[in-house]
Amino acid sequence: MVKAEGDSTLTVLVAFGANLVVALAKSFAAVVSGSASMTAEAAHSWADTGNEIFLLVANRRSVHERDDRRPLGYGREAYVWSLLAAVGLFVVGAAVSIWRGVTELLHGDDAPEDYRLAYLVLAVAFVLEGTSLLQSLRQLRRDARTYESDVLQYAFETSDPTVRAVFAEDSAALVGIVIAFLGILLHQVTGDVVWDAIGSILVGGVLGVVAVILINRNRVFLTGEPGPPRLQQALRDKLASFPEVASVRFLRPEFIGPKQIFVIASVDLVGDAVESSIARTLRELEHRLEDDVPYVVEAVLTVSEPDDAGIQPG
Repeated sequence: MVKAEGDSTLTVLVAFGANLVVALAKSFAAVVSGSASMTAEAAHSWADTGNEIFLLVANRRSVHERDDRRPLGYGREAYVWSLLAAVGLFVVGAAVSIWRGVTELLHGDDAPEDYRLAYLVLAVAFVLEGTSLLQSLRQLRRDARTYESDVLQYAFETSDPTVRAVFAEDSAALVGIVIAFLGILLHQVTGDVVWDAIGSILVGGVLGVVAVILINRNRVFLTGEPGPPRLQQALRDKLASFPEVASVRFLRPEFIGPKQIFVIASVDLVGDAVESSIARTLRELEHRLEDDVPYVVEAVLTVSEPDDAGIQPG
């Protein structure tokens, strides 16, 4: 079984450290300045910090060895805990940010803020969040290069929910910092608190969109994700390349964890062997596929019936 824990854990730890420092700084600046946008950013960073804890749990639990209770392993744990992290991002980050902005619109005043402190904290946050984003991008680029895929496409398709979550959260954080900066700047220039309030609401909107995307991707993997067509074709080609296989009539891969695939396939074998020989050949082919493709945790092969010829690839 592939251990997906190492790089992903480092990515999450870098994000956790950056988010914790940023959350503390933004909270201090929010209290001193009274800025709604800064309060939204503080809520955003605290939500991200809490989410990293869920992602660390996801990494650790998803790599437990298979046992009698879980013969296919614990890989799907990663999607459960990542789903909880995405819900937390929506509930805590988005809800607090939007609520703070609406409150500022309805009841805010135009009292002066400590703009210098706000700008300083946002600048430091941008650097730290950017550092965390670069770490997630390094991992995504390395994996995307392996699969000859575009980085953004791979970030959306990857079976590793933790690196996708860190990439999405950090990207949203940088966008949020820019929005907060503009809201505070316009407040300073115009003296109208409405800009600061709008900045807070927009930050909440960004968090909500990111949370919905992450929730949906985890839902897809929990309910049975076969992977992109190029992955299915690669597995089909690999099976067809074995000398004993005449053709592959049916193939259905399914992700059961980060970089962990369960494969069911129906094949035509070369020749007309007796039943005992066929069973032995199928078991050998299963083990060979598992050995040759590291991400295949387990494969189950059957001999296709003559009527299977019309079945399309799954």
